[in-house]
Amino acid sequence: MAQRFALIIDPVEASEERADFSGTFTVVDAAAPALSVGELSTQRGDGVFESIGVIDRHAQEVIPHLERLANSARICDLPAPNQEQWRQAVAVAAAECPAGEAVIKLILSRGVEHGPTPTAWVTAAPASDFSNVRRDGVKVVTLDRGYSLDVAERAPWLLLGAKTLSYAVNMAALREAHRRGADDAIFLSSDGFVLEAPTASLILRFGDRFVTPAPTGGILHGTTQLSVFEYLEGRGFDVGYERIPVTDLPRADAAWLVSSVRLAVPITAVDAAPLPAAPALTTDLNHHLLSPRD
Repeated sequence: MAQRFALIIDPVEASEERADFSGTFTVVDAAAPALSVGELSTQRGDGVFESIGVIDRHAQEVIPHLERLANSARICDLPAPNQEQWRQAVAVAAAECPAGEAVIKLILSRGVEHGPTPTAWVTAAPASDFSNVRRDGVKVVTLDRGYSLDVAERAPWLLLGAKTLSYAVNMAALREAHRRGADDAIFLSSDGFVLEAPTASLILRFGDRFVTPAPTGGILHGTTQLSVFEYLEGRGFDVGYERIPVTDLPRADAAWLVSSVRLAVPITAVDAAPLPAAPALTTDLNHHLLSPRD
């Protein structure tokens, strides 16, 4: 694959069982027009997605990603994806990836306005080179997300627990972080608790305990964060999910942003206040995340 690979999926019912779904896939030219002008993913961001890291043509943690895609679809009242159909589509895309690091994206849209069915497709492309940022880390600023920690339960129509295509706010937060001289941002609830980054989960270290914000308040349950916790537990560390007040951020012994493609990126400063580094552990984490994982 020189640049990109794209595959359109003809979605079937979630309950449909068959050994081979290849007849529901159509390979398309990734550089050519493929969507209708009435497509709601582009008109309204009305859809959900997942990004899966690929290492030497091995798609990482496919099942957790598909489970999160299904959860996002449920929250957004989209038809449930057929897990086996999507798993086979991911396998086709992974086989087209180059050696090294790549990324597969899964997109499930409500489809064409007033249309009968959703639109679904998978793309694959080489990943950007994140080796420098994994080594050197990022400076972050804290930004008020404007919601209290319990808003997802009080206002489920905000879709805060879904990984939707509506990423305009996330991108605006990154631009604001850059305006403030930082590389990334950490969202805070309006009542003063730590949430997540615009495109990553947050892990903090306090001594030998590693914590991440509890997946409430609209926080996505990070697939990479789960893998990191499994690795850390295997090394004898204590891990957990907690409500983390913003006042705890500067007390951390180390901190990372973790995501499927960027992997584990150390945080070097929060709101211009430096954080301790843990370069050896960061190297170990990324070595683990770069190994094939199911």
